[in-house]
Amino acid sequence: MLVLSAFNDEAAQRWNMSAFVTLATGQRMPMVGLGTWKSAPGQVKQAVLAALDCGYTHIDCAAAYGNEQEVGEALAFRVGPGKALRRDQVFLTSKLWNTKHDPSDVEEACKTTLDHLGVSYLDLYLMHWPMAFQPGKELMPRREDGSVHYSNTHYKDTWAAMEDLVDQGLVKAIGLSNFNARQTNNIISTARHKPVVNQVECHPYLSQVDLLAHCRSVAVCLTAYSPLGSGDRPWASADEPCLLQDHRLGEISKRCHKTPAQIILRWHLQRGVVCIPKSVTPSRIQQNLQVFDFTLSEQDMKLIDSFSCSNRFIVPTVEMDGKRVWRDAAHPHFPFHDLY
Repeated sequence: MLVLSAFNDEAAQRWNMSAFVTLATGQRMPMVGLGTWKSAPGQVKQAVLAALDCGYTHIDCAAAYGNEQEVGEALAFRVGPGKALRRDQVFLTSKLWNTKHDPSDVEEACKTTLDHLGVSYLDLYLMHWPMAFQPGKELMPRREDGSVHYSNTHYKDTWAAMEDLVDQGLVKAIGLSNFNARQTNNIISTARHKPVVNQVECHPYLSQVDLLAHCRSVAVCLTAYSPLGSGDRPWASADEPCLLQDHRLGEISKRCHKTPAQIILRWHLQRGVVCIPKSVTPSRIQQNLQVFDFTLSEQDMKLIDSFSCSNRFIVPTVEMDGKRVWRDAAHPHFPFHDLY
């Protein structure tokens, strides 16, 4: 069962009060964390330091982001014996990349992440996607024709190897990312250690109502990546809508005397969704945590709910016959063919 409560231990006494969700394992996961996707080398270290200094106790990482070593450098300054925070006061999440789905590769991949972050365990380790790629050192292995070289490894076999990480104490809990409801059920049906989180794209233009309801029904916490619409995504086109500039959001922002980003994050929280906004700007990092001192009205919540138009931004696409198509749609475990 997921429980929302107040984060009231020493870290909260030292810094801002922060809400958390209690996962099925009993772990307390802060509901606002710092996302590190797209944080460039030379920036992510300072971003993590700024986040820890202003009260964040949840950092979200991934091997595929290519910046875990720099995140680890920041953690070394603030977390550990004699530092501002004990290790057990910081919730660290990372993710297993698609080229490491072969069961024989999972442990090594996890240990590499631990080494890069400079910690002995992760609080949460997610399977980044249900799709396996050809094993190897290349992040995106390609065939001669330029297409992605997939692997036949089934995500249930990968999950079984991730369960061994829990048994060894390398991770405290395991979860999913970019899984649909059917795939989540497939994992749960055979799992010894059940998934506690599904991290997916979620924002007012893609509210994930059905997936959120399903996750709640199976005691899986939904975490929103790109919770603000990821306006800085590299492939964004000029004609795509910008969530933060939505005039309806602007009206709520003026009325509540909060930024549009704070309004969106508050909307997530009141839905019971954990969110991990990315920023490398100290002032915005701090603002993104200042969302526990106001409440959106039922009317405002319904208005923001009405924004949803199933607009999925974070799906890799390629040019084919003059059209943009989903790059991995042919993969047997591509998650977005299902409605949710």
